[in-house]
Amino acid sequence: MDGDSPSQHVVTIWEINQDRLTAMHHKLSDTPKLLNVAAGRPTCCIFKVPQTLASVNGRSYQPTIVSIGPFHHSQPHLKMIEEHKWRFLRQLLNRIHAKGMVLEDLLRAVQPLEVMARECYSTTIPYNTDEFIEMMVLDGCFIIELFRKIGGLVEVEECEPLFTMQWIVSFFLRDLIRLENQIPFFVLECLFELTKTSNNPTLVELALAFFNVSVQRPEHLLKKYSDIKPKHLLDLLRSSYLPPELEHCIKPDNHPPPHIIHNISKLQRSGIKLKPHKAESFLVVKFKHGEIRVPTITIDDFMCAFLLNAVAYEQCHSGSMKIFTTYVTLLDCLINTSKDVGLLCDWNIIENYLGTEAEVATFFNNMGKDISFDINVCYLARLFDHVNRHYRSRWHEQWASLRYTYFNSPWSFISALAAFILLILTVAQTVYTILSYTRPA
Repeated sequence: MDGDSPSQHVVTIWEINQDRLTAMHHKLSDTPKLLNVAAGRPTCCIFKVPQTLASVNGRSYQPTIVSIGPFHHSQPHLKMIEEHKWRFLRQLLNRIHAKGMVLEDLLRAVQPLEVMARECYSTTIPYNTDEFIEMMVLDGCFIIELFRKIGGLVEVEECEPLFTMQWIVSFFLRDLIRLENQIPFFVLECLFELTKTSNNPTLVELALAFFNVSVQRPEHLLKKYSDIKPKHLLDLLRSSYLPPELEHCIKPDNHPPPHIIHNISKLQRSGIKLKPHKAESFLVVKFKHGEIRVPTITIDDFMCAFLLNAVAYEQCHSGSMKIFTTYVTLLDCLINTSKDVGLLCDWNIIENYLGTEAEVATFFNNMGKDISFDINVCYLARLFDHVNRHYRSRWHEQWASLRYTYFNSPWSFISALAAFILLILTVAQTVYTILSYTRPA
């Protein structure tokens, strides 16, 4: 019966490693640090840019010359301006000393804001209270002094190196709108109110005047947007481009869901034109009578950095409408190749100071990658819907083909007109001949 006996199963008891078990319990009690639990709240507004975006346009999200806030603090390539921050702070303290204020007053004013300021960042800040408050005061005062000096409110040394070297100012402009390089606006306001003198412009007006060095908008707009309550400097500049009619998303009519539109070359074949029009913001795009009317936009290094960081902010911030995201999606749809960019430049819709037309096309095509928004409720939903319906219209396509064939140039028009006149004369001659036979004299 030995051959018939059932096989024997050996059961071993797994001994749980107590060190591993302890480590697992520690992880259960830990809270996320790289993307903390507060990152989904509307109060959180300063983010590390997602890797999906950073892998395509990484350099555009990182400061080049000056670090603001904790994310890039103490990086070696930013040390040069770090030294000048202390010089600017010393100049500010010398000026407010006449009001009886000292450095301790600035630190004490910011200290109650620490918890709220930390909650503005998407990651856990590793600096202790003293280090964090020092950073907020130093960076905040540097920004405010920079605005005051550029705005002519305080005296600037004759050979101030940060201003006599023009390349430095251009990098300041770009670095102060990078999403990862921000401090909360309420910290700036606190320091500004403590150190301002009478008859000063508001901080919002000063900041917009500073950025106007690059964007060069009419000065009356600076007053118009003085009531903005931004979360930081990037949000301030972004908000100043949102005209009142874009404040609420517009849902389309009871038509099928809108779809992304075609590029310029295809739209032209269905008779759709693009024309520039004047507006306070390049975001005000309209579609009327077969024409997409797009305000002129200047594409340069500053505008590229601004668009990229505004889109990244909208992608990360839970309380932000996807206005810039929708706009760059529109341009990404319209532009497929350098030929499309050339047409937009010829029509004065794009002023290209970036590089070749191919570089502009690559920029918009890359910016349109890995971004998300709801096309059904975006502010251009009606435009997408109307353009697509116009594009699918058979009559419009046939009429556009006729126009392209016979009226595309003066010579083709003259040829078509001559052929039409010849046809009329031939018909008239035929009718006259028939009448002469049926009604002899």
